[in-house]
Amino acid sequence: MKKLLICIVLLIILIALAVCYFVLIKPKTDFDKNRKRLEIKKYSSKIGTDKIHFLNTENSDAILLESNGHFALIDAGEDNDNPRGFESLNLKGFEDRVLAYLKENAADSEGKVTLDFVLGTHSHSDHIGGFDTIILDDDVSIGKAYLKEYNESKIVDYEVQEWDNKEVYEQMVNALNSRNVPIISSPGSEPFTLGNFKITLFNTVDNDTEKVGENDRSFGVLVEKDGTRVFLAGDIDNKSGDEARLGPEIGKVNLLKVGHHSYSGSTTGGWLRNLKPDYCVVTNTYERADKNTLSRITRITSAPILFSGSENGIVAVFGDDGKLSLYNDIH
Repeated sequence: MKKLLICIVLLIILIALAVCYFVLIKPKTDFDKNRKRLEIKKYSSKIGTDKIHFLNTENSDAILLESNGHFALIDAGEDNDNPRGFESLNLKGFEDRVLAYLKENAADSEGKVTLDFVLGTHSHSDHIGGFDTIILDDDVSIGKAYLKEYNESKIVDYEVQEWDNKEVYEQMVNALNSRNVPIISSPGSEPFTLGNFKITLFNTVDNDTEKVGENDRSFGVLVEKDGTRVFLAGDIDNKSGDEARLGPEIGKVNLLKVGHHSYSGSTTGGWLRNLKPDYCVVTNTYERADKNTLSRITRITSAPILFSGSENGIVAVFGDDGKLSLYNDIH
């Protein structure tokens, strides 16, 4: 009997060690190995004509699309405004950095920036906070804006009471109206073009049956060229089943901009198995990223993971051979 108990204890210890290895140790080891095998060079603006710029706005989103001389801006980073005066909303803003990057990388010979469109994935300040500064700048002109209408009655009480969703939404809308930029609030999912890119919007229809967090209303953007596919997941998560619903529809992608800065609630196993990304970009720093999410990405896809905040920005260049080339240190 004593020997049997010893054997059972040893077996339990071995199982625990095996679980620890495969859940904690091996994913971290593989994560480091995947990053080291990825060739990434310092970016130069002379490289390529079709590319996606993931700006360094730490744990917020600002993504510039560039294709054959056409530009569009998806989200504009966190801003310095604190319209409700809450201590928790005293956040580091990046609107000036985003504007400077546009003028350096998207301006014509006269210093004017023309954006075919801007898109706010959803009304959180770490995504649309910087837009009013961009829109109101005299050197920036915008063809149209994609932005869902914000309705507080459909948003969970915590966000309504504690966050500044309504304020940043109204700031963006007022800025667009002042510059006579048309707002498309219900865009549908029909593809359209930006230069050589085909653009398709996902999550265009909202769940009206219950209150949700604003992340549940986030657009996702599929960018395609000659068979190369990049999905920009905004803050899409699976709290209302969005990843389970959209994953099979999107299918295999070459690069995934990981949803919601890698935080928990997003990037489920089923989502990763549907999208099967070759590379992942996280709009965050490594230190702030959710390590369980990183382990899951590594375990399921073996994709190298890059952090726009840690790499000082990332550019993905679409090559004529259908492959993506990745560059960092873009600022």
